[in-house]
Amino acid sequence: MAPRSLLAVLAVAALAFLHAASAKSSWLDRRFTTDGTVRTGYDDSGQQVVMLRLDQHSGAAGFNSKEQYLYGEFSVEMKLIRGNSAGTVSCFYLSSGDGDGRDEIDMEFMGNSSGQPVVLNTNVWASGDGKKEHQFDLWFDPSADYHTYTIIWNPTNILFKVDDLFIRSFKRYADLPYPSSRPMTLHATLWDGSYWATEKGRVGIDWSDAPFVVSYRSYYASACVSGGACRAAGSGGWMNRQLDSAEWGTVRWAERNFMRYNYCQDGWRFPQGLPAECARH
Repeated sequence: MAPRSLLAVLAVAALAFLHAASAKSSWLDRRFTTDGTVRTGYDDSGQQVVMLRLDQHSGAAGFNSKEQYLYGEFSVEMKLIRGNSAGTVSCFYLSSGDGDGRDEIDMEFMGNSSGQPVVLNTNVWASGDGKKEHQFDLWFDPSADYHTYTIIWNPTNILFKVDDLFIRSFKRYADLPYPSSRPMTLHATLWDGSYWATEKGRVGIDWSDAPFVVSYRSYYASACVSGGACRAAGSGGWMNRQLDSAEWGTVRWAERNFMRYNYCQDGWRFPQGLPAECARH
């Protein structure tokens, strides 16, 4: 084959490979619907990057899974807002809806003033019973690079993970509410939480710093689809996942060094007594 013809064939093959790689990485359109200002692009490795944008006129932005799930492992890489993000809330969470009896599993990143830690709020709602927050100051700058945030939800416990470190386990007790019967949709959102997010609402959004942008990539889900089959739910996977002693060690490390709030230590919030699970951990 002539060199020029060979180069042409190689060029076509390379384009086909890149197209296939991009299609494989284009998870947003295949698996989600969008709201608000959502933009997409690709990084140098060919991974799709989804950017949520918030300003005073655009309102909240987000993407929502087309499927509903009952148990699974869900993770995504996120790069949070640069500079002053006070008043903003960036989320990665599961929810059965907005009703009073909803189930929900939250990872909410509460913005802060420049130079102050971003707070990660983890929470669980079951049959409308919530107020189960553990909040942590992130021990790194979440706007400088991508970090991986993971929720594992199975019939035994709910696990929260940051990069390679487990930071929380919410255990199921037979006589207490637990998300186990309502299928949930996966959401990622960016919105104005000035009334709540930063220093309990004392610091709101400074719109002169807008637009605020959060980037997501490398979305992953291995889960039971409502009304369908379970994906990768074998004995060695997420369906039976519990923490071992070393992983409990990272939970204690996070609690000891970075925990900002623990609902099981908030007697003022629960004057009639702390939630029942607090005495069982």
